[in-house]
Amino acid sequence: MIRYYVWMGARSLRKNPVLSALMIVGIALGIAACMTSLSVFHAMGSDPIPWKSSQLHYVQLDNWDPNGAFTEPNEPPNQVTYRDAVALMEAGKADRQAAMFRVLMPLRPERREVKPFLAVGRATGADFFPMFEPPFRFGGPWSKSEDEQHARIAVLSRETNEKLFGGENSVGKRVRVKDVEYSVVGVLDEWRPRVKFYDVVGSAPFDDPEELYIPYSTAVEINLGTVGSNSCWQTVPAGRDAYLASECVWQQLWVQLGTPARLSEYTTFLNNYVEEQKKLGRFQRPLNNRLYDVNDWLANQKVVSRDVQIQVGLAFAFLGVCLVNTIGLLLAKFMRRSGEIGLRRALGASRLQIFAQHLIEAAVVGLSGGAIGLCLTGLGLWMIRRLDDGLKNVTHLDGPMIASAVALSLLAALLAGLYPTWRACRVPPALHLKTQ
Repeated sequence: MIRYYVWMGARSLRKNPVLSALMIVGIALGIAACMTSLSVFHAMGSDPIPWKSSQLHYVQLDNWDPNGAFTEPNEPPNQVTYRDAVALMEAGKADRQAAMFRVLMPLRPERREVKPFLAVGRATGADFFPMFEPPFRFGGPWSKSEDEQHARIAVLSRETNEKLFGGENSVGKRVRVKDVEYSVVGVLDEWRPRVKFYDVVGSAPFDDPEELYIPYSTAVEINLGTVGSNSCWQTVPAGRDAYLASECVWQQLWVQLGTPARLSEYTTFLNNYVEEQKKLGRFQRPLNNRLYDVNDWLANQKVVSRDVQIQVGLAFAFLGVCLVNTIGLLLAKFMRRSGEIGLRRALGASRLQIFAQHLIEAAVVGLSGGAIGLCLTGLGLWMIRRLDDGLKNVTHLDGPMIASAVALSLLAALLAGLYPTWRACRVPPALHLKTQ
């Protein structure tokens, strides 16, 4: 019976092409507006590493000005100092730990046909790779012993390897940065997390990952400056050593803690560390350490902005307007068939059968609009990518969003069809038979 009603609904669409087109286009536009904004919202706010996001924690220590918080109300700095990053790394109290900062590195390719270019790199520790799990195409990460030796080694992104070596296995080859040569130990495969969750402070959260990675100790030794965020509350004397010893915050520090018990232990360790530093005259503010996991940290940094949330609300409001128009069109369409409905009732059709027939017809309208709406959603996401290249990682439809679009279009059509269908069921058969 359902198949028969679907056939009747499709046949009804062909009988009234203009009216049907208006309803389908209305739902399609509403679905496209909703799914375009909802897809961006979903991509921005979804868990970027769900299998271990609860184990990765971002470290915050409040070494800021005793006369005022870094950010009100009472938020600690969003990075740590160099001296604290080094001290916590050397203590080694976490399961894994990675201090890091962004650097700018002028690369001089060996291939003469490739011009020198500036590459954005990341100085970090060996634990970065097992913690954040970027896939490798060739080779692998460096070791902790190479960190300690300040080795001149590098891991390249896939794109950088394409530029420098034409995409071939470059492990063991050399990369020249200024006058320093680095040996390639690994090449990453395609890695574009929707949100660059490991660094939403030093760079935009939807930027591409870095082009190459070098050991943290090496970058400090050769005096590579940061190109990320840098905040100071005291005047810093001139000189590199004074800067490294200052209270300026410019380092990110992540730790991996596998269990709640390990999290509790590390929290105690951080508190004890700050209390010891207080005895040395540092950390003059009240104890205010933070250990956010990945999702809490992204929420704290407002990666999904208020503007995006408002856009989603406006898109659903627009869908509501489209549904009101669809209700009026469906009501007009069903009421024009009052004679047909009355005849069917007189021949024995129940109100439930009339209700099912017309509700399924509304569902056919909704699914047709949903199919067109999906195409328009793809077009809308493409236009956003063209207008803002920084959002290219979050403007794609995935399986859950496609399923959501189908479900939303069906639900929207059924909601729009409830009142017109109920009115169709209330048609008195005797009255319409007398007028025919």
